[in-house]
This record gives sequence, C-alpha cells and structure tokens, in this order.
Amino acid sequence: MLVEVRLRFSGKLKDSKSKKERPAKFSSKFEEAMWTKPAFEELYSALKKQDDHNAMNCAAEYVNDPELATTRYGKTYTKLIRDVEAALTAPPPVKTPTIAFTGFPSNMGEMGLRATLEALGPIADLECVESEDFPVLSGKVTFEDIETAKAAVAQYDGMDMGMGTKLELTSV
Repeated sequence: MLVEVRLRFSGKLKDSKSKKERPAKFSSKFEEAMWTKPAFEELYSALKKQDDHNAMNCAAEYVNDPELATTRYGKTYTKLIRDVEAALTAPPPVKTPTIAFTGFPSNMGEMGLRATLEALGPIADLECVESEDFPVLSGKVTFEDIETAKAAVAQYDGMDMGMGTKLELTSV
C-alpha cells in the first residue's frame, strides 16, 4: 500500500479515476464506435462484464468489417449482430435541452441554422462559430424543452449535409 501511494504521488502510477481523452483520430471503426456510440459502448461493456470473449470479438469484428463478420459469425451470433447493428444506429441519449453540434455547412450562416432548427421547435439560445479547418458550423443550441432536443438529435445526428462530413449532435 505504501509503495502504491508513493508511486501515485511521484506521478509514476496513473490515477485510476483520471478520465480518458477522446483521440483526435481513431485507429479503427471499432475505436470510433466506442467513443461516439454510447449504446454500442454499453453493449460491449456488458459483454466484457460477462467475460464473453467470443461475443466481444464478434462485435468488434462486425464494426470493423460487417461483411466478413456476418460470413464468419452470422449463423452462431445472429442475435448479437442484430444487437450490435441496433446499438450502432441508436441515437445518442439526450439528457438536457442543450445540444452541442458540428458539421452544418457554414454557408447556412447563423440565421439559416436557426431557421433549420426552429422548424423542430422553439430555441431558447443559439451560439455558433465557423470552423477554421473546414467550412462547417459548430456550437451549442438550447431548445425550450427536452423533447425538441431529442427530435433534433434523432433527425440530424449522422446526416450528411453535402459537405462530406456527417453532422454530430450530442447532449451537453
């Protein structure tokens, strides 16, 4: 115990409570799904908790190469593959009326973005900035109720607005 405390204070032992940072670039589709799809992360964590390594491998392989995984595991793990597909396509959970977004085309401008989002329901607050790297808008929108926020995420999350990147909407 004393050795562990000394190592932790010296910085040589990582703190187990430290939060992992999202990588700038993902090394695989599986890693991206673990960071961007909460339902998939929850499913994979449940498989890990059950210590079902074969199912974990099947799920990871399905995310990276669905055709190959279906060929290999399609007969044995049919239900798991359906569950993985459902988790990958599930909209992210919305817990507040405030949503962070990125990916709307910058040529929409703030007024066009406001009009687009207000079609779903009234907006309490909107702040957006144009990205320096790509011609896209990023920011936060606060709807007057959580149901409108859920509708926005369900409708726009993952949509391609013609810029080659998909919209990302997440609850804040």
